[in-house]
Parts: sequence; structure tokens; C-alpha cells
Amino acid sequence: MKVAILAGGVGSRLSEETEVKPKPMVEIGGRPILWHIMMHYAHYGFKDFVIALGYKGEVIKKYMVDYCSLNSNLKVNLRSGTVEMNGGYRPDWNVELIDTGIPTNTGGRIKRLAPYIGNETFMLTWGDGVSDVNLHALLEFHRSHGKLATLTAVRPPARFGHLELDGDRITEFNEKPQTGEGWINGAFFVLEPAVFDYIDGDDTAWEREPLQRLAREGQLMAYRHTSFWQCMDTLRDKKLLESLWQSGNAPWKIWD
Repeated sequence: MKVAILAGGVGSRLSEETEVKPKPMVEIGGRPILWHIMMHYAHYGFKDFVIALGYKGEVIKKYMVDYCSLNSNLKVNLRSGTVEMNGGYRPDWNVELIDTGIPTNTGGRIKRLAPYIGNETFMLTWGDGVSDVNLHALLEFHRSHGKLATLTAVRPPARFGHLELDGDRITEFNEKPQTGEGWINGAFFVLEPAVFDYIDGDDTAWEREPLQRLAREGQLMAYRHTSFWQCMDTLRDKKLLESLWQSGNAPWKIWD
């Protein structure tokens, strides 16, 4: 099963980092967040990736081309130009890097991946969020309902402390709890190829008409994930993820 990752956005709210690289290449623990996402999927056996490139896509191409060399011992013959790689970590991933245009919207990027995904069920996520979602359970849920689309619904931690009030008296205080209501789209989709027909073209935002129409037609289901999920929209988010990684207890690190 192929995993599509949208990695073409500008990431303007993280401009401190994204002036020189696309957001999926912003590092957590010395590795791009894109690598963390791919490690998550690979842990569950999903190792066939199709990545939609846009803004500064050449940075992602270079990283993937150089990945094995940078993570191996090298023997270089300068006269012949041959390079031998020995040892190191070389994952058995297949990665297709597809230019989908800089101004293309999210739906348009997905539609441009259709020729590379083919007529089969596929997974989809964004290149800027991590989670500990059980992908096998997610796929099992998708197959159980027989609809065209499943999204992972999450309840992220609130940004501020939550107060329960009785008049002016605080009866309960929770520091940044998991939101009690208001599920949001956490990505980590499982989709049938028929969803491509719901996307008009490059200007289509996946989060608008396609998902709205799927919902109206009863073809969109929610897999409720109550454990860890965190996107990286801002520098504050990046610092949070970095602190979790440095603590040695990053919730999304489920691989060995």
C-alpha cells in the first residue's frame, strides 16, 4: 500500500526555518520531521512512499538522494569516481518524489499523485505532523466500514489552562488538558482511489469541497485517536517537539 505525503507548502508561519527549506525538512532531533513521519509508517510495514513536492522541493530531493551516503561509511576512488557504501542504516523504502507545482493547492497535489498511486487503497498525510496512531488499527477501521475515506480525528492539547467556573469561583483547573470536545482533522487518512474524482484541479483545497462533499454523501468516516498528536505549524510547536525528543520520551517514536 502506498503512502502519499504532501510536502509542498510554503510554511509561512514557520518562516524562521522555511526561508531556506520546506517545512517537512525542518529538523526535530537532527532529523527532518518528514523522516519522523516516514519512520512511523515504516514501523507498520508501509514503506512505499509518494511525496508531493512544491516549495523548495529540490531540498527534499537532495536529502533523499544523499540519504544512504550520509548514513554509511564510504570508500571513494577519486580517479574513477566510484563510491562504495558500507554499513550504516539503509532502510528498504521506495520513495517517489513528484513535482506538483509551487502554487498548487492541497487537493490539486493529491490529484497529481493519482498516476503514481494507481487504482488501489492508499494512505495520505501531511509532512508536518507526528502522532502515535496505530496504522494497522486505522486501516482495519477503514476496511470495516466500506466507505471511500477515513480521516484520523484528534483532540489536541489546549494552548492554555482550562477553567471550570461556578460564578466567579474556579471549581476546576487543568493545565493544558486534552480538549474535551471539538474533534479536528489530524490527517493520517486512508482513501480509496475514487476520491480523485472529488477533486476538480490544482486550485482545489482538499479540506474544503472534496471533504465536504464526501461528508454530505456519507463517504467520510472518522477514526478517533485519543493519544498523542501534534502538528508543527509554528516555532513554538517545533520547540515543543524538540523538547519531547530531547527528553528521550517522544510519544511518536514507536520504532526501535
